[in-house]
Amino acid sequence: MGAWSPRQYQKFSDLRNRACRDLAAHVEVAEARRVVDLGCGPGNLGGIAPDYWPRASIKGIDSSPEMIEAARRSFPGHEWLLGDIAEWAESEERCDIVFSNAALQWVPDHGGLFPKLFRHVNPGGALAVQMPAYDAPQYEILREMAAAGRWRRWFPEGRAREWRCHELDFYHDLLKPQAARLDLWATEYWQVMADVNGIVEFYKSTGLRPYLDPIGDAGERERFLEEYAGRLDGVFRHAAGGGVFFPMRRIFIIAGRD
Repeated sequence: MGAWSPRQYQKFSDLRNRACRDLAAHVEVAEARRVVDLGCGPGNLGGIAPDYWPRASIKGIDSSPEMIEAARRSFPGHEWLLGDIAEWAESEERCDIVFSNAALQWVPDHGGLFPKLFRHVNPGGALAVQMPAYDAPQYEILREMAAAGRWRRWFPEGRAREWRCHELDFYHDLLKPQAARLDLWATEYWQVMADVNGIVEFYKSTGLRPYLDPIGDAGERERFLEEYAGRLDGVFRHAAGGGVFFPMRRIFIIAGRD
């Protein structure tokens, strides 16, 4: 994929930080000293971590040079490194908390990945993960569009580079044999956007990227976005008093080690 845009991503920083903060609030590792943030983006955890782990240092890893640069500017007291999550999973590094907010959906083979990540957790620590739900209608629409005849020129296989997460029972069965404590839940955040174009803007920096990047013509990208907005308008209900309801379902996984 092309370059990530911290500016586009941070247009909705309050909304994005809600799930990040909710995840951090449920990690019961009060004396954490070392936190590794996988897919750290522009360093959002740097502003949140002191409220929960005041003595912790953060090592953030992200594959985007633009995101790492933004994190270093915003939170220079922590360590922000360009890197690959799957490669880090193969390392020998240990920490008190392995934290990942809305990133592991981009990494394949969760059946192999999550046990590897849990092995990095020190005694008394935790693996803490939040991801968007894969089956939400805003993602189903994108998959339908990529498979449609009009757009197959850009998606010859009938699909984009997909991300995926599983249902919570998958992660329960995967981590239960190893974890001393396991907390799993889903939250659907409801907010009202001014219109469906606000939803499109929200996803331009994340879920839309695998669909926009392959489209090599600027006019075609705009037409793709217009069609997407039109389809969203037929799915998300208009709110009383104006605006459009935008439900956003997220899953949360916290596995603790004795």
